[in-house]
Amino acid sequence: MKNPTPRHLLRDLSLSAIAAGFVTVLVGFASSAVIVFQAAQALGASPAEISSWMWALGLGMGLTCFALSWRYRMPVVTAWSTPGAAMLISSAAGLPLSDAIGAFVLSAALIALVGFSGFFERMLSRIPVSLASGMLAGVLLRFGLDVFVAMKTQPAVALGMFAVYLLARRTMPRYAVIITLLVGIALVAGLGLMHTDGLQLQLARPIFIMPSLSVAAVFGIALPLFVVTMTSQNVPGVAVIRASGYAIPISPVVGWTGIANLLLAPFGAFALNLAAITAAICMGREAHEDPNRRYVAAMAAGFFYVLIGLFGATVAALFAAFPKELVMAIAGIALLGTIGNSLAAALREEADREPALVAFLVTASGLSLAGIGSAFWGLVAGVITMLMWRTGR
Repeated sequence: MKNPTPRHLLRDLSLSAIAAGFVTVLVGFASSAVIVFQAAQALGASPAEISSWMWALGLGMGLTCFALSWRYRMPVVTAWSTPGAAMLISSAAGLPLSDAIGAFVLSAALIALVGFSGFFERMLSRIPVSLASGMLAGVLLRFGLDVFVAMKTQPAVALGMFAVYLLARRTMPRYAVIITLLVGIALVAGLGLMHTDGLQLQLARPIFIMPSLSVAAVFGIALPLFVVTMTSQNVPGVAVIRASGYAIPISPVVGWTGIANLLLAPFGAFALNLAAITAAICMGREAHEDPNRRYVAAMAAGFFYVLIGLFGATVAALFAAFPKELVMAIAGIALLGTIGNSLAAALREEADREPALVAFLVTASGLSLAGIGSAFWGLVAGVITMLMWRTGR
């Protein structure tokens, strides 16, 4: 597909796509930024170095989202590795920060290698769409349920947002999510639930840390980070892309995320990868009714991620000002359509229905083994069930 020209971009631009991009960043950042802060602190990073981490991660996610979506004219959404950050908290303590940076560089180089070599894409090409859709539905189920969980603690906010969404979905479906988000912000502001104390506008400053490497860093950080990022992040990310019906070339996309990670690792970008949950927001009908125009949502997400990188801790404090119930409600509402489509695709073929159901249930269970999340094990369980099912038949 040819690259879009600025004229094409202006034609495809829509308020719903920009809103989807903002919700993508809001959900991705608000749900896991605290884990990244904790990971940096576990490695002994100073406040200035933590700000540099946010600069590098924001810039890496923003530029890859923007450039790759522009290149392929399809929504490509990247993210930091939340499981990777969690692993750093528990396993990297005691190692010098320079050794950790060296491990980030090595892990990124391995991701670029398996991406550009085509090995990763060949391995995943055998996964049926029904299993990928079942896994995606399992990943997103918690977010759909969170809309109603939020009603327990903040019924006025969550119930009000849900009611507005239902009304807007019938009358102005393209703008339903942005209307719901604006109403939610108005509700939390009116109820005094915004926490803006100490919010100051301040640009982040990148800090270069010379990488070093040790045996402990290779086996304690680099290799586990590579494995966790590929299995817990890139595998679900590819499944989301396929379940959403996009023929994005996986090998170069993964390869370029590895290159971006490699260049920014000395500034604190520990791991960049394909997004799964947040990607589904940009690939769903809420971004735009026309699937060919949803790439703008991913480019908008890239723009907002770059802003996060430039303003670092300031943007962190801004997103932290939103109560968690607002984030829970808007994430679930934005993903309702994708959850429904994924379940429909997973259960459409009778021959694959049971394996897809197993993939959905295992993923939704939150099962974690060997530090690898349930999305990977959901696919594994689905594949095993499908092999046994077909062999038996």
